[in-house]
Amino acid sequence: MKIVFVIAEADPFVKTGGLGEVGGSLPAFLHKQGVDVRVIMPKYSAIAEHFRKDFKHLSHFDVPVAWRKQYCGLDELVYQGIPYYFIDNEYYFSRPSIYGEDDDAERFAFFSRAALESLIHIPGFKPDIIHCHDWHTALIPLMLKEFYCQEPLYYPIKTVFTIHNLKYQGIFSKEVLGDIVGLGMEYFTDEALEFYGAVNFMKAALLYADCITTVSPTYAQEIQSTYYGENLDGVLRKRSEFLMGILNGIDYQVYDPSKDPYIFMPYDNSPRATRAKGENKKHLQSAFGLPIREDRAVLGMVSRLVDQKGLDLLAHVMEEILALDVQIVILGTGDNQYEQMLRYFTSKYPEKLAIRLEFSDKLAHEIYAGADLLLMPSRFEPCGISQMIALRYGTIPIVRETGGLKDTIIPYNKRTGAGNGFSFVNYNAHELLFTIQHALKIYQKDKKVWSKLCQNALTSDFGWDKSANAYIEIYESLI
Repeated sequence: MKIVFVIAEADPFVKTGGLGEVGGSLPAFLHKQGVDVRVIMPKYSAIAEHFRKDFKHLSHFDVPVAWRKQYCGLDELVYQGIPYYFIDNEYYFSRPSIYGEDDDAERFAFFSRAALESLIHIPGFKPDIIHCHDWHTALIPLMLKEFYCQEPLYYPIKTVFTIHNLKYQGIFSKEVLGDIVGLGMEYFTDEALEFYGAVNFMKAALLYADCITTVSPTYAQEIQSTYYGENLDGVLRKRSEFLMGILNGIDYQVYDPSKDPYIFMPYDNSPRATRAKGENKKHLQSAFGLPIREDRAVLGMVSRLVDQKGLDLLAHVMEEILALDVQIVILGTGDNQYEQMLRYFTSKYPEKLAIRLEFSDKLAHEIYAGADLLLMPSRFEPCGISQMIALRYGTIPIVRETGGLKDTIIPYNKRTGAGNGFSFVNYNAHELLFTIQHALKIYQKDKKVWSKLCQNALTSDFGWDKSANAYIEIYESLI
């Protein structure tokens, strides 16, 4: 079985979030299962020099971008047994930012066409499946059908498209269709790429991919509803028999508290973990400039500071939360209104709230290891990774029951003692507050129950093996 991933980012080369995590870890687990998997991604200038110096130039060729042709170089690097291919064009990819450029439509239309063209130039490799990810590669299933259906190399190839976040769809002006994608106006219809007077790249994949997946079973159901469907719910319902949710995993080699170089005191899931977490908690309090209080619960948050992540809920009840016997540490960047809100509360409660408005792997790991509870009150969450990492480190998540959060967090059951976290259903600030109060009551009053919760968290299993096997089943069914 030969699979090629086409993806806009992959750890460790470039990672801005969960997409990069998947691009780095899922191919590795497919490789372990004996799949011949390759990865194609852009050759961004942000890729570190220690990788770039080992790139091997395979070929260069012209890529059609509608009526014009653009240079494309193809470089290769075998990393941990997996061949990675890098699409080289400095005009498109030597930029200060990975995303958010004015010509993103052209950049990623070029990338999609270049990925298809590059298959001719990879020696000894003919893929059975092209696995595309998010809107940046969503034109590939349509381009394959429109431009390559008569080519012997291409016509047997099947496509899988994974939605990592339906909110980001690649919506551009209708002029893009002819001037950049190179398609006629027959594709500017409601049954094709037209979307409220614009062109929608993701819609192309939803209509033309052989199989659609998304990153949790609950999210696969949610996005077929009006509330979560981002105006594509009708298309998703139409193709529901080809849609399924497969929960993302995390790489337990990367997120391993017994070997983590970032944390103060390593630990495993033995009884020793309680003492080690206590030491990591004191280190976290010190690192964030908070008073070292072993008896005070530390709530952590590692997140983009945006509405999707529930920051509006937090803003409504922050005063009430900080009135409790807690400390809060928050790591992330995002909307200015939330950064300003956090600065205000930090100045008002300097012994209770500490923030770092940045992205830092080291600080993130220190929060996972040192916090008692992790806050994830998301409005929607396709999968979520922070809650799975928190469980791996014995930190108890407080989540809203949506998407992958609902699929991974089992709320504590007082009668049976089962559960690995706490959850609330409605997107309501006071439900979040009441859930925090409930969790704190157990933390403060019943150490035996809390210890059992931490043990349940530490022994939860959200590695990639099960999910990788589910993808293999999809690939086999298509072949």
